[in-house]
Amino acid sequence: MTIRTARTAVVTGASAGVGRAIAVAFARLGWQVALLARGEEGLEGARREIEAAGGRALPIVADVGDADAVFAAAERIERELGPIDVWVNNAMVTVYGCSVDITPEEFAQVTRVTYLGQVHGTLAALRHMRPRNRGAIISIGSALAYRSIPFQAPYCAAKAATRGFIDSLRSELMNENSAITLSMVHLPAVNTPQFDWARNKFDRKLAPVRPIVQPEPIAAAVVRAAFERPREYWVGTSAVKAIAAQMLMPSVADRLLARAGIENETTDEPADPRVPDNLYQAGRGDPGAHGGFDSESRNYAITFNPAWLRAGAAIGLAAGAALIWRLARADRGRRPMISRT
Repeated sequence: MTIRTARTAVVTGASAGVGRAIAVAFARLGWQVALLARGEEGLEGARREIEAAGGRALPIVADVGDADAVFAAAERIERELGPIDVWVNNAMVTVYGCSVDITPEEFAQVTRVTYLGQVHGTLAALRHMRPRNRGAIISIGSALAYRSIPFQAPYCAAKAATRGFIDSLRSELMNENSAITLSMVHLPAVNTPQFDWARNKFDRKLAPVRPIVQPEPIAAAVVRAAFERPREYWVGTSAVKAIAAQMLMPSVADRLLARAGIENETTDEPADPRVPDNLYQAGRGDPGAHGGFDSESRNYAITFNPAWLRAGAAIGLAAGAALIWRLARADRGRRPMISRT
């Protein structure tokens, strides 16, 4: 009889950025971590970092846009590491530019990786989790899943589509009384290498929308989600504000974003058109988790569970209804009797 000694997490897009930080965070807890990404150099760097942190790594070169590759990776992970406990869908690509300047092929590629990559990972995980009736699937979302911004239409659309897919699937799992959980962790702007290798249609270098958070607080929120299994987390005050603004005053948000133009998403430095992007091929080298904005990035971020807000609203509505009912009864008790004679 084989005694299992470690739990297993799978992280897609694990060679760099948020995925790299998430993988290392699980490793520091002693977990086995399977790493999926397109770039061999980045995967090798992640493997070394995970092993230095005390974890066991299984790097797998795979494009999440290729469903067969993701299913094959899941089979290999189950064979070599054992049952998958947590699957984190994180891989993404994006294009910066006006929608009319982005080609249909570029829209399709962002959709294939950033949206369908999440679908493929989720289905691969469910193939193994459903027979055991246990496991957690965590999808990395964004405030942009709720509040789209200009000049990133393919990415915003992919994140919104992911939220729609997860919400549908959650109800389906509930319908079959499944113990498998689905969580989404919606992020603020994060200091990752994304801004060095995303496809850029502008003549200036790309930048995250301030305020910026380092990858490590994001990783901490994802690990927390693996244990607490919330429906959603909103990470960072900027994410909370963006989502709330969309819910309360979307037209005002539209105008503010229109007025900001590209200033929020670019620097003053000219872009170098010779620098390769990672839209169709993996980024070169091993960039690690951080991008080029360390000096202005925060090492902390609040993690907000919107269930608290909904519970508070429900309690407030119930209290308000009770108060109205009591006032109505008191008013009726004071009403003078009218004789019918």
